Formats: sequence, structure tokens, C-alpha cells
Amino acid sequence: MSDGHDGDWREARLRARLDALRAQDLERRRRVIEGYVDGAPGSVHPVVDGRELLSFCGNDYLGLARDARVAEAFAAAARRWGAGSGASHLVTGHHAEHHALEEELAAFVQRPRAVLFSTGYMANLALATTLVGRDGHVLEDRLNHASLLDAGRLSGSTFARYAHLDADEAARLLAARNGGEALVLTDGVFSMDGDVAPLPALAQACATHRAWLAVDDAHVLGARGGGALEVLGCTVHDVPVLVGTLGKAFGTFGAFVAGSDALVELFVQRARSYVYTTALPPAVAAATRAALALVRDEPWRRERVAAHVARFRAGARSLGLALLDSQTPIQPVIFGEPATALAASEALRERGLLVAAIRPPTVPAGSARLRITLSAAHAESDVDRLLDALASLPRASGRAA
Repeated sequence: MSDGHDGDWREARLRARLDALRAQDLERRRRVIEGYVDGAPGSVHPVVDGRELLSFCGNDYLGLARDARVAEAFAAAARRWGAGSGASHLVTGHHAEHHALEEELAAFVQRPRAVLFSTGYMANLALATTLVGRDGHVLEDRLNHASLLDAGRLSGSTFARYAHLDADEAARLLAARNGGEALVLTDGVFSMDGDVAPLPALAQACATHRAWLAVDDAHVLGARGGGALEVLGCTVHDVPVLVGTLGKAFGTFGAFVAGSDALVELFVQRARSYVYTTALPPAVAAATRAALALVRDEPWRRERVAAHVARFRAGARSLGLALLDSQTPIQPVIFGEPATALAASEALRERGLLVAAIRPPTVPAGSARLRITLSAAHAESDVDRLLDALASLPRASGRAA
């Protein structure tokens, strides 16, 4: 029989691991969003601990997460369809809203067909496990999103990473493989650095070595919102597999994979992370349809974000801030050590600004940073307020040498 203390060693080990994170300034804490400032646009004016803040660390790039039209589409669909889908897509969970959204997403990204996934993590897992499997090869950019890297590892394939943005190394790894299907997985826009993958060069390498190329994109770039592929002039032939996330530029939740009819049908039939999970609530699909219409019909949102990016980068340069080479809404300011990035984040919070400190393992050691993100919901005065606050930080807290 247990003496009542046999679990103490387990708790002690857990506490020791947590204490180690805290000692390295790597402990993370959740912020509870209590609401949003009445009448304020988008999701950039949250209320945290009873205090109104101006946020520069969300992914609501186009300001659609709290758009009244998107919210009303969600509410109307919830009244009609209920709160959940009730089953997986292949049982009884595939509703008319899902089907219509898949067709509209396929048209938007100019592909024959699209299939919805409940999360981006699940969509990326499906790519690696369904396309190549245990006898194949998965190659990835070293700074890919965790969902892509985990998918490569979990696929059971031979897994390798190439240096960030290095299409030449990717080509060499493809050439050196010993048979089997090969898949190159990359972000379109890298979520922590904000730079864009060299898609034309990767497409050429994949064409030369008969490999699949799959790109995970957030669709915030381009005149029509076509994402990194549009900006770089890539065709369906160049990038046969496209993953799109819905929780960023579209302001809702979920993801999709788009490609040929045969590709999508294979995912429907064989992708375990699609077959064996509950479908998104139909209300989420309805809200995404409303958001997609706004992404398509209101290009001013992307234009405003681009203007904010230019304004921020010009101001940051004048302050001598250390920026990375990003023309996207993601504008990291590198501080190096976790403690320094945390101190900068806290100093901004004292001035009413919410900017998260991103630390290892999310980013490589020595590159802790403030990950600043800009949104169509921001005003020019908001960007100026951020720059003024950054100017007040001590020189030791992130200024370029």
C-alpha cells in the first residue's frame, strides 16, 4: 500500500524543471484578456489586469478578429447550426458552411481544391505524414515554425534542416538523398524574423530533384492578399502544396491545404489529423467566409499595414534600433539575452504598451527579442507612440551599436 508520500519525488522533479526555467528567465506566463476597449478597432486595445493597453504583439494583421461583420456571421451561423460540428468531417461533421468555405478558399488561392483542418498544426502534420511517410525525406528551413518542424520529426521520414533561407543547401540535400519521396517544407513568412522564404530558388531545386514543395503562408502580403507566392510570382506549378492559416490575417481559427484535386482527395482519405478529429464548428467556417470576403474586397487593410511597416522602420532606423530585414507586419527588435528582452517588455508595459518578449526555445539562443507586429487596426499615432516608448529604453536594452 502507498504511504501517502510516493508521489513526492515526482512533484519535486516537476518543480525543479520549472525552477530551472525561471532561473534562466525562460518562464512564460499567460496574460488574461478581460475584454477590449469599447469602440476600439480590431484586437489591439485589450484590457489586461483592469488596465487598457495598446497591443503590438498579436497576429490579427488585418484587424478582422473583432470586425462586426465577421462576428455577426459567426453569431448567425451559431444560431442556425449550433456551437459545434458534432463529428469528424467524414462522419457527420462536414456542413454546408465548411464546403462553401473550402470552395471559396480554393478560388482565392487559385487552386483546384482546398480542404479544411482544425488547426495549422494538424494541417502541417498531414503534409509530412501523408505525402512522404516513413520511407521518404523531409527537408526544412532551420527557422520554420514549430508545427512544421514537429511534423517533419513525427513523420518517421529521414529528416534534415537546411540553413535559414539557404536554397543551395536544400538543393544539395535533395541531390544527396538515396531514393524515396522528398518533401521540402517552408514557411512563406517566418513568424519570428518576418523575412520571406526564397520560394523561386526552392521551387527550382524541387523541380530539378523531383521533390514536393509545400509552403505555409498567412496571406497578408500582396496586392490581392495572395501572400508570399503572389509577391514572389510563384505559380501552382512552382508550389504544388499550399497551407494557409486562418487565425492570423483572416482573424478566425483553423487552416487549410490547397492543391490539385488528387492531392486534396488523398488528404481527405488518408491524413490522420483530418480523418480522426472533430471538424471546426460551422460558425467558425461562416465567420471565415465573411473574413475572406473582406480580405478580398478591402485591399486598404493590406495597404494600411504596409504603410505602418514603412513608418515604423523609418522611425526605428532614426533611433538606431537593431532591426531584421523584414518588410512584413512582423518587426523583431533583437535584445540578445532573455533578461534584457523581458526588461524591455516590462518597461513598455509600464507605458501602456503590450509587446511580448520572445525567448528560447522559440528563437535561437542569444536572439531574445521583442516581436513587434503591426495591424490595420493600428493608427499612425499608435505607431508613433510605440516609437516614442522604444526611444525611452536604456541604450543597453537593445539599441544597435
